Amino acid sequence: MPVLQRDDVEIHYEVHGAGFPVLTLAPGGMRSAGDWWAKMPWNPVAELAGDYRVITMDQRNAGSSRAPVTGDEGWSTYTGDQLAVLDHLGVERCHVVGMCIGGAFIARLLTSAPQRFARAVALQPIGLDGNRDAFHKMFDGWAAELAGDHPEAGPDAWARYRANLYDGDNALFSVPESVLPTITTPLLVLRGDDIHHPRSASELMAASVPGARLIELWKDPEHLPAAASAIAEFLAVG
Repeated sequence: MPVLQRDDVEIHYEVHGAGFPVLTLAPGGMRSAGDWWAKMPWNPVAELAGDYRVITMDQRNAGSSRAPVTGDEGWSTYTGDQLAVLDHLGVERCHVVGMCIGGAFIARLLTSAPQRFARAVALQPIGLDGNRDAFHKMFDGWAAELAGDHPEAGPDAWARYRANLYDGDNALFSVPESVLPTITTPLLVLRGDDIHHPRSASELMAASVPGARLIELWKDPEHLPAAASAIAEFLAVG
């Protein structure tokens, strides 16, 4: 797996296929890594690599990627890693597709570097809806797995890291709701329906971003072919 070295940070990524690039931001919460796509109902590598240059990446301290833990990490840290991968690959403009935490990453990317993205697809984005404890539990489980490999990080660093990501009041975590109407990138949202991916997050994203489209049913076998076709048609327009 190729690696991008940024100071003490190693970000692993893979490239599949050829054509207009598509950056994919995998599900898995804090464990977001390219391998997660193969476990999902819809897999962009399988679905898109025949027509696009599909880029997968392991987020910092997920999969094969590694980074020190300082407690200063936040959503902008991940945005920096993601844009660095694009820069490393010479990608000036691309589509972006994300699932789960990938939806939060997308919201941040589209408000931080809108000129880099032609179209965006967010599948079951995470969101805050009476479920903060679930995100704390997810983060703490991930941190417990990694703590032994990070002697540089004490309890305070892990606590600040968690707070920076999940203790704010933003419904989509990574950006305030007030910036969503400023997004100009065409957006397709596929609705979530569970504790980490509440319907409210998908519906907010689709309702707030001008011109965004929402697909309500997509994961079940009877709906998946139509959803896959809708994604393919949406990206092809760009």
